[in-house]
Amino acid sequence: MIAPNQESEPIGNPVKVLHLEDSEIDHRLLVRAVRESGLQAQFLRLDEQAAFMEAMHTQSFDIILMDFRLPGFTALEAWSQIQSLPSHPPCVIVSGAIGEQAAVSAIQTGISDYLHKDRIAEIGRVIQRAMHLHKTEEERIKAQQALSLSEQRIRELARHLQTSLEAERAAISREIHDDIGGSLTALKLDLAWIKRHSDHQPTLTRLVAAEEMLSLALAATQRIMQNTRPAILDQGLSACVEWLTAGHSRRTGKTVNLINDLTSEALPDAFRLAAYRIVQEALTNAGKYAPQSDVSVEVSDAGGTLTIEIRDSGPGFELSRLQSSRGFGLKGLSERAESIGGWLDISSTPKRGTSITLTAPLSWAADNRQGD
Repeated sequence: MIAPNQESEPIGNPVKVLHLEDSEIDHRLLVRAVRESGLQAQFLRLDEQAAFMEAMHTQSFDIILMDFRLPGFTALEAWSQIQSLPSHPPCVIVSGAIGEQAAVSAIQTGISDYLHKDRIAEIGRVIQRAMHLHKTEEERIKAQQALSLSEQRIRELARHLQTSLEAERAAISREIHDDIGGSLTALKLDLAWIKRHSDHQPTLTRLVAAEEMLSLALAATQRIMQNTRPAILDQGLSACVEWLTAGHSRRTGKTVNLINDLTSEALPDAFRLAAYRIVQEALTNAGKYAPQSDVSVEVSDAGGTLTIEIRDSGPGFELSRLQSSRGFGLKGLSERAESIGGWLDISSTPKRGTSITLTAPLSWAADNRQGD
């Protein structure tokens, strides 16, 4: 074993260099070339694999310069070992015993650069470039990680807001049913009693008008309750889809082709609600943008996966509009799909219709039903 050879520049903030090299002469030539380039550096030379890995675990370096062939191991073997570390400096092969093709292959594995020993005078520039590229890559990775974390937090916030919104809708629906609906129903009974016990024609005329207004108010409360938290959800997904498609047919006058191949209704409330809202929004969009188009809805749980596809033969649109759109309709559907462990596929072509497909593994439903 050759003892570690340390040389340092006392001035400034030197670059810490680990040099894997078994030739003392080549090491000194490299040190001199670095100094002549004006780069301040501190060197540690090693030529054994065990000592190299110990140094990597106990010290920090700004760059590693490696001869390609060393006693008992190669630069590529050394590189494969340090890649498993949480962080590592950039590596440059400085060797005269490697061909251009091998150098290219080495760089493809992640090694920063290659310099032939005949061009050792360029070592200062190569070190600075490798360190700069490595720092840029580290900053890119950190930015990507921060972006991924931010996106995850946004998704979690969106799920939380959606859950809170649905809980608030359910609470509002109950209050409308229990308080407003109950009061209006009692008022209707009182008006009916007064009507039976009065023979004053002007009064009876006013009572008829009041009953008509009361019927409109009761219908409005029913509509609001259905839009906030429809009671049909408690009857299962099949009933939900049938109710939604029937409503679309009434509004547009177009029959919806429904294919219902569900074999199980054992889905947790969150799963049914997400699927319901997706079908509801898709049919609402079809009624808004393609009211006279043919619409088909297909529901299946074959293969342990819930699949719901809503297709229309309307005008369609360019999918690029989804990226620039400020609306949250279809984007909200994607969030709902993700909230039940699924995903949403949107396919549309101008003049050839639109297809929206929800795909969600039923295993998600089974796993989450345990916590219901």
